Amino acid sequence: VQLQASGGGSVQAGGSLTLSCAASGSTYNIDAMGWYRQAPGKQRELVAQRTKAGTTTYADSVKGRFSISRDYSGNTVALRMNGLKLEDAAVYYCNAKDKIFVDRNYWGRGTLVTVSS
Repeated sequence: VQLQASGGGSVQAGGSLTLSCAASGSTYNIDAMGWYRQAPGKQRELVAQRTKAGTTTYADSVKGRFSISRDYSGNTVALRMNGLKLEDAAVYYCNAKDKIFVDRNYWGRGTLVTVSS
């Protein structure tokens, strides 16, 4: 499984960005897709994910501001980020989880999100 992410960039606090990620290859192996982020000096954390069945999970810090969606094929996921805060600045990583081997993760290259005041 290969994950291709796009959409990072710079935005002022309060602004919006949308991240997209497309999976290719053996996509029948994957279930949940979503985004993690890692800020300097911090551990990578789950931001949001969506299973093929439509179950969504959000970090408490982004609830009500971020929205994750997935296309009909299940191979593309988008993260709409509204009301961005300084603390949202991080490298965001697209993630997909194997539906059989639950501890197996697939990762895309990180995309940088910068939030300025």
